[in-house]
Amino acid sequence: MALPLPLSRHLRTVPRVDLLIGAAIIALGTLEAFTVATEYGAAETPELWWIGQALVTGVLVWFRRKAPVAVFILMILIQYAWHRQGYEHCQVWQLFSLLLVFHTVGAELPFRPGLAWAVTGVLVFDSGAVDHRWLPAEEVIFLTVVFGSAYLTGLAVNAYATRARRLAEHAVRLERDRERRAAEAVAEERTRIARELHDVVAHSVSMMVMQAGVLRRRGGGDADALLGIERSGREAVEELRVMLGALRMPLDEAIPQPGLDMLATTVASLASSGLRITLSVTGEPVRLAPGLDLSAYRIAQEALTNAVKHAGESEISVRVAYLDDSVEVEVLDTGGAGSAPELSTGNGLIGMRERATLFGGTFEAGPRAEGGFRVRARLPLSLEVLV
Repeated sequence: MALPLPLSRHLRTVPRVDLLIGAAIIALGTLEAFTVATEYGAAETPELWWIGQALVTGVLVWFRRKAPVAVFILMILIQYAWHRQGYEHCQVWQLFSLLLVFHTVGAELPFRPGLAWAVTGVLVFDSGAVDHRWLPAEEVIFLTVVFGSAYLTGLAVNAYATRARRLAEHAVRLERDRERRAAEAVAEERTRIARELHDVVAHSVSMMVMQAGVLRRRGGGDADALLGIERSGREAVEELRVMLGALRMPLDEAIPQPGLDMLATTVASLASSGLRITLSVTGEPVRLAPGLDLSAYRIAQEALTNAVKHAGESEISVRVAYLDDSVEVEVLDTGGAGSAPELSTGNGLIGMRERATLFGGTFEAGPRAEGGFRVRARLPLSLEVLV
């Protein structure tokens, strides 16, 4: 027969130890009803009403944490009904059940109401109200000690659980404070870096742009080259302004990041300054994950910067290839007068290699057999979405 819905729903939330204790009480009470009923003064064996008492007691154990006071009162009433049948002594499983509910009162209730119910229960048993007889002093002492001890064990469990809960809450507060202080420290450091970059780099680049503009207007040099310097400088200042703004923003606020779609603009800007540079894109373009797109662009940008710096008057070609499972970025120059890639400190190459490795890609850089220098990075497209 299916269990009633409320009982079935409650059993899914009952701790396994309570389920086992309740089942053991039902099993033991049923066993004694069929084996030793006459030893406790019953007229015959089996004594079938014992089975009902054991069943009710076992079910009450399942509810002891949810309704400790109600279970406590019902357990005492069940014991009262037992003694009203003429039985002087209670069975072992009955005594265990009573000790368990005294323990539950101490463990589940706040101190004052728990103490009040425990003292009331002890007085009820010590006064003989349950047995309907005057109890000898030694039995009163015995009942006071065992029921009081059961309550104290529950009180100790309650104190331990309360302390553990407070420690856990304190640990959570400490962790939140630590994260807050760390976030504040990061924000302060980002603000300091932004301020220093603005004071040093932005000022220097702005001065360079202004000087190039003055020189161009006076006709003191190649106008196209100076115009390219002005344009590149202004772009650098604008990008620096954006990055400084990002440093001052909260960490969880995103800003648009450059990607490979900006590579054509970068190449066009360099070509307008007189450099011989070309861009080719092969394969079907895909939309990359933001971090991957940014890294691919930064690799190409750094490689272009190195090529422009060291390749002299040589031709520079940039190639972006969208393959089935990866995107490949290649920047190469043909070499020429003034080419001196060995003068690089290597920090740019290290940064490009780290960006490629971060996304599980490969990176190659070195001189070409036919002259010049080549940089090539291949990044896997594990997160791409077709445009």
